[in-house]
Amino acid sequence: QVQLAESGGGLVQSGGSLRLSCAASGSTFSLYDMAWYRQATGKEREFVAGIRWTTGNIRYGYSAKDRFTLSRDVAETTIFLQMNSLRPGDATTYYCRAENKYYEDCWGQGAQVTISS
Repeated sequence: QVQLAESGGGLVQSGGSLRLSCAASGSTFSLYDMAWYRQATGKEREFVAGIRWTTGNIRYGYSAKDRFTLSRDVAETTIFLQMNSLRPGDATTYYCRAENKYYEDCWGQGAQVTISS
């Protein structure tokens, strides 16, 4: 089992930046993929960015393009989401997801991002 701990959410002004972190612990030897999603109340969960842990290949969802950057610290089994030029539409809860090589996944508790205009 993999456990995820997210941090870095908070309040920021429109146009500002935030950096989210997601640290994985437990059975990380079988880690296959890690990703960020976000979900607003009443809406479907939306893919933001992800990384194939085995190769380092990074992919982005439409909402992240040109503004968000995903990176990782392999030694700490942690991924980061650097979010720049934040706008009101980015305000929601961000979730970290990890998938192992057995196609089992788990989710973090969520990090709240609030944006003031």
